[in-house]
Amino acid sequence: MSAAEVIANYQMLATLTGRMHETALLGDWDALIALEQERGRLVAAIKPLDATTSLDDHARRQKNQLIAGILAHDKEIRAVVQTWMEQFQAEMQSGLQQLRLFKEYGA
Repeated sequence: MSAAEVIANYQMLATLTGRMHETALLGDWDALIALEQERGRLVAAIKPLDATTSLDDHARRQKNQLIAGILAHDKEIRAVVQTWMEQFQAEMQSGLQQLRLFKEYGA
């Protein structure tokens, strides 16, 4: 694999992670899961090829910049998902409280 192919793979990964970020912001959790699975397959394919390709300084800087962007999007995705999970948990707790009240008082 050439350095250009390594960079192209990381660009695809960065693009996919950007799509995941947009999807998370929209709250489309099913699409986010599908994109995460796609990203897992891409990472699995890139890993062994990337390990055997040496990069010059320019390509290494490009790769590092792409990884930094990927990690930044990952952090933002996790924050969005965490917020959603906290809201979902609060809603579930509220529903459980209502159910207990209904059982207790029949109202």
